[in-house]
This record gives sequence, C-alpha cells and structure tokens, in this order.
Amino acid sequence: MAQKRATGSAAVLGLAARGPFRARDLDALGVPRTYLRRLIDRGLLEQAARGLYMAVDAPITELHSLVEVAARVPHAVICLLSALQVHELTSEAPHAVWVLIETHARAPAFTSPHLKIVRAGGAALKRGVEARTVEGVRVKLTNPAKTVADCFRYRRHVGLEVALSALREYLIRSRRSRGKDAQRFSVDVLTGAARVDRVYNVMRPYLEALT
Repeated sequence: MAQKRATGSAAVLGLAARGPFRARDLDALGVPRTYLRRLIDRGLLEQAARGLYMAVDAPITELHSLVEVAARVPHAVICLLSALQVHELTSEAPHAVWVLIETHARAPAFTSPHLKIVRAGGAALKRGVEARTVEGVRVKLTNPAKTVADCFRYRRHVGLEVALSALREYLIRSRRSRGKDAQRFSVDVLTGAARVDRVYNVMRPYLEALT
C-alpha cells in the first residue's frame, strides 16, 4: 500500500512539475483525486483556484493569470488588452484577462481571474492564433497583427483610443524590426488580419495617417 501511495504521489508531482493542472487531469493517469489533499497537507501542492492545482515551489510570472485561464479553459484564446501586454504593445496591465471564444461556446463559469469575453466564428476565430508555453502551460493567444485588428473589431469594448495606441506601437515595431520580426510585424500582415476581421475600411484612414 505504501508503494502504491508513493507511485500515485510521484505521478501527481510529475504532472505538477509541468505546470498548473486540473483535478480531472488525474483521471487520465488513473490516480484517485484523494492524492491532491494528501499532497496539499504535506505542503507539496497548493490549490491555485477552484479545480486548479500547482506545485508549491512553481515559478510565478507576471503572466500567471493567463496561465490559470489557459489551464482551465483550453479552447480560450488570449486576446485584446491581455495579448497586447504579452506582445509588449502596451505599457498598461489589464485588470482582467481578455479571451476570445467561439460564438456559441458556453462562457467559463468562474470569477477569478476576472474574465472579459468576446466572441467570433470562422476565420475571425481561427486565423492569427499562435501558442507559447508559459509556466509549463500551453497558452493560445492572438498574434500581434490579429491583436491590433481585434482592437478595431471590438473597439466598443476596449475603446478607440486603445486601438489607435496599439496601431501606433505596432507600426513602431514594424519600422524597427529585422529578420523574422520584420515579417511578424509587417504592414501587409496587419492589413491581412484587418481584412479577415472585416475592419480594414475602419483602420485604413488611421493606418494611412500613421505611415
């Protein structure tokens, strides 16, 4: 029995070593959820949020709230002000995590971290999405061009001033970038994203004035 407990504990701690995880992730390992309480009592795990657990000594970054959302809502895409922060296109730290979900998807039912939800379908949902690993968790987010285009698409949510500021910062990065970043922040990529979002005609006067 002691060996079985050790094996179960090792499996849970191995999962925690990769980043925050959900209680239901233990089901795939065949490990009872009672191990969560045992490891919390031993001071090896902590409950980060309802249904979400992490190692006590896990590294915490300024993007931890995005990690929590990605771990709990894998289909959500980090967007708008939160994505601007990741891409360093704003100096503002948003007070909520902005996520993009499918038009008819059920909204996540939790209160912390606080979410701001926008919806899309088709190409406006799928195009311009990338993934990166943060604190061991795969986080999906809109790329820089899609993020700026979305600021214009959802300008009633974030405000036109936010969209214009994001556009200015993007164009500054475009002029300064070289190599792969030059393509990543190119005006052509931005206009393509704006067309997918159907906001090119809205963005064009500002784009022409700033270039």
